[in-house]
Amino acid sequence: MSFKKDDEGAVGVFFQDKTTVIQEARVFNESPISPRKCRILLTKIIYLLYIGETFGTQEATTLFFGVTKLFQHKDPALRQMVYLVIKELAKVAEDVLMVTSSIMKDMQPNLEVIYRPNAIRAVCRVIDGSMIQGVERFFKAAIVDRNVSISSAALVSSYHLHPIAKDVIKRWANEAQEALTPKSGSSGFGGSGGSGFMSAYGGGASSSQQSGYQAFQSTSYITQYHALGLLYSIRHQDRMAITKLIQQLSATGATSARGAAQALRNANATCLLIRYAAKVMEDDPNLHRQMFDLIESYLRHKSDMVNYEAARAICEMRGVSAQELTKPIGVLQLFLSSPKSSLKFAAIRTLAKLAQTQPHAVSACNLDMEKLINDENRSVATYAITTLLKTGNEASVDRLMKQISAFMSEISDEFKVIVVNAIRALCLKFPAKQSVMLTFLSGVLRDEGGYDFKKSVVEAIFDMVKFISDSKEAALAQLCEFIEDCEFTKLSVRILHLIGVEGPKAAQPSKYIRYIYNRVVLENAIVRAAAVSALAKFGVNVGDETVKSSIRVLLTRCLDDVDDEVRDRAAMYLRIMKDEPLADVLVKDDSTYSLSALESKLVSYITSSASAEKPFDIVSIPKISKEQARQEAQRARSEASSILPSTSAGPSAPTETAAGPSPSAAEAQSRYAEQLKAIPDFKDYGEVLRSSSKPVELTESETEYVVTCVKHIFKEHIVFQFNIRNTIADTVLDNVTVLMTPSEDSDLTEDFILPLPSLAAQESGIVYVSFTRNSPDEYATASFTNTLRFVSKEVDPETGEPQEDGYDDEYQTEDVELSAGDYITPSYATFATEWDRLRSGSTATETFALTALDSLKAACDSLIEILNMEPLGGTESPASTSVHTLNLSGIVCGGGGKVLARSRMTYASGQGVTMELSVRAEQEGAAQLVISAIA
Repeated sequence: MSFKKDDEGAVGVFFQDKTTVIQEARVFNESPISPRKCRILLTKIIYLLYIGETFGTQEATTLFFGVTKLFQHKDPALRQMVYLVIKELAKVAEDVLMVTSSIMKDMQPNLEVIYRPNAIRAVCRVIDGSMIQGVERFFKAAIVDRNVSISSAALVSSYHLHPIAKDVIKRWANEAQEALTPKSGSSGFGGSGGSGFMSAYGGGASSSQQSGYQAFQSTSYITQYHALGLLYSIRHQDRMAITKLIQQLSATGATSARGAAQALRNANATCLLIRYAAKVMEDDPNLHRQMFDLIESYLRHKSDMVNYEAARAICEMRGVSAQELTKPIGVLQLFLSSPKSSLKFAAIRTLAKLAQTQPHAVSACNLDMEKLINDENRSVATYAITTLLKTGNEASVDRLMKQISAFMSEISDEFKVIVVNAIRALCLKFPAKQSVMLTFLSGVLRDEGGYDFKKSVVEAIFDMVKFISDSKEAALAQLCEFIEDCEFTKLSVRILHLIGVEGPKAAQPSKYIRYIYNRVVLENAIVRAAAVSALAKFGVNVGDETVKSSIRVLLTRCLDDVDDEVRDRAAMYLRIMKDEPLADVLVKDDSTYSLSALESKLVSYITSSASAEKPFDIVSIPKISKEQARQEAQRARSEASSILPSTSAGPSAPTETAAGPSPSAAEAQSRYAEQLKAIPDFKDYGEVLRSSSKPVELTESETEYVVTCVKHIFKEHIVFQFNIRNTIADTVLDNVTVLMTPSEDSDLTEDFILPLPSLAAQESGIVYVSFTRNSPDEYATASFTNTLRFVSKEVDPETGEPQEDGYDDEYQTEDVELSAGDYITPSYATFATEWDRLRSGSTATETFALTALDSLKAACDSLIEILNMEPLGGTESPASTSVHTLNLSGIVCGGGGKVLARSRMTYASGQGVTMELSVRAEQEGAAQLVISAIA
């Protein structure tokens, strides 16, 4: 392949078809080998892999072994390309272990330096866990080599090998610790191999060039960065070892001679140390002050990168106080006036994130941020103005909105979304300025932009409709204008739904009907169907007979639509408009059944033998609001598309293991039911009526034995499930049981205990304790003291087996309460409608003086927790500090039916909360259950 002078800088010159490249691979078999031809072909292979081209297993294997023939030639530049291609093809090719011996020859200490690092990096890609012991000697020697490139290559390769050979790599901790110590006189790529490196990149080099490169390598101390990452991977499960390592390497721990020798001199390694310190501080509250002081000391480091990392770590701490933020914010404030755009961007982005939770602390930087509004870097300007929106006062809103409008057309959609989200938060912060912000949002809604940008604007207007009643009419008018030219089907459907919900409540609902019917005439089938549903809501909810008549005419026209969905909806809603009770259920009712709970109950009903004898009890299925249903569906989709996260934390970005989304209450109930059904001892207990929504913690999470409890309610039994985790290393627990002692007035009799035969270290197990309900028609309550009993056996460190002799031991846990809330499932309802319906049912009213509570909010939270009922209509958040009414709804298991509670409460300073609790239920026992829970 010939090169023209003009093409030498273009990478596209290496692009060829994959088939052509494979055919050209014959050049690897030529004798003698042409280094130049082979380098060009290897570059083509690398380029194809870089742009996403894939090779089949057979193709990759053929190329791989063709490339290995080039080990016969000693050209350094060719050898480097050989290693690059080997590392990439080893992921796909078969039998790559056969090249190990050739690579091992280049790892010998007596060879040129240029060969060894490449060989070390390549060998970790071709060997498996069983072969690591064979190269252990080479790696140990390379890790402590005085040459920086060799040591770094060995450390990074060891890091990549750690997941497949933890036990072997763990033995290299001493060498990695030695690599942390700065090597005086380190020669980098110089030394005996310096000429080899320089010749690989164009032949000879002047002595000044070589000495300059060597100086850079010897002063960068990059091995500290790689060694620290490897040590953390080895010790990350030993919190004490990580804490000790951080203390040894920290700036404050370098006061002694040994500490000074081990202190970190590489900025990357120091940043990594700060991240590890922040993680230790988060995991162990006892070390908070010590780690905080350590991180704070790095705010005075000579490196800007370290200063920023320390400031960012403090700003992102959970529960950080305004006083603790003073110094890091001061550092970030200095960066705002830096001539370096990267520093300004990093500082303003961190301040923008902090302003979401600590706006008053960030307001000290307002003057400096205002200077950045006109910064030539529009990303910096965007973050500056959005941060000012979060930290500014109401008087500055008008001025900031004008400045935002001036540069919205100059930034990308990504930053437009950031601006809109800031204004969305500002709308709720300063409702009086809603007209200014709505004008801005409606203006940008007409601008060009993608789906994400337009969606963020629409969401902001939705929030204004929901939370700022004064803006509702104007906001709906702007949305009606927008759907006239909206190109996004999803947004049109959502807006039509909102208009259908809010439009009938407006002073002049008929003005929205024209906009909706235009969508029936002009849009696609999906939007037409949504428009039909919106029209029907007007027909059902608007009391004006003229409007109802118009809606019937419009829906009748829709019966001739070409799309069957539109026709079916029109026919259904015409039928609903004629039947008012049906309209109350299908259109006006804002609740729906929990699909996960309904599925679980249906499966249990179908598989049970009693399904042929009694009908399915739909009343026992809890209801949820339509908003909760949307959240449940969204969470289900996220679970279906989620991918298990990686548990390894790389040196560049240490991370915690991300936990997947927690199951909903209904899903947890289903899992518990299946788990209990598989146990023969509970086979005759029947259906599980209810399980605890979340486990009750009976011990602290840092104790030797972590115990939680789940309560399962059956028709005639109560089963307590104790989840036990043994956190003591090198100890096995045998015959684990829980002794439960109920209070004297309980109406329960113990049946049996299902013990745990054995529980190894760092493992979890379950112990079940069963009680009989002596009066199944009543709701037994009791308090239980619990003692964990077991036989403790130490593990022999040599054999790994527990010793035969052990000793009896016991461990006291917190008490377990069986209360009214354990029999009640939260269920959504339209309170006013249900309250009136239950007027003829069982009722009870009591007045309580709650002197221990210091606010209405505390009273609401306590009542919701005790009764385990669903708060309705946002009544869980009192708007007044003196008078409030809390509405609750639930279903009592075991045939207790629906129960509603209305709590009228007043608060007076020094007297606490006085509460009148009124309960209406379908069954007498259910009403008394709720009253007795408070009494």
